[in-house]
Amino acid sequence: MPALWIAHVTVTDQEAYGQYAELAGPAIAKHGGEFIARGGRFVQLEGKERPRNVVARFPSVDAAVDCYNSPEYQEALDHARGASERELMVVETSD
Repeated sequence: MPALWIAHVTVTDQEAYGQYAELAGPAIAKHGGEFIARGGRFVQLEGKERPRNVVARFPSVDAAVDCYNSPEYQEALDHARGASERELMVVETSD
């Protein structure tokens, strides 16, 4: 079943986070991920607001988790650590 990778991000270091973004996109694509929302308009109805919200669709929860744990994504993530505050979750869809 497909899954959504949902990230809520506050960027604290634009330069370092830019390096993350350059590497993360190809790593996500390599694992079958496809961005369906990236930094667009949003309305926060509850909880902590983060100015950047990203949603990617993956073929499965396992594919999304494998992507996260992959050497390519972990290399990208090294640039995001210390350059952002993030929450990331993977949610299985019903379709």
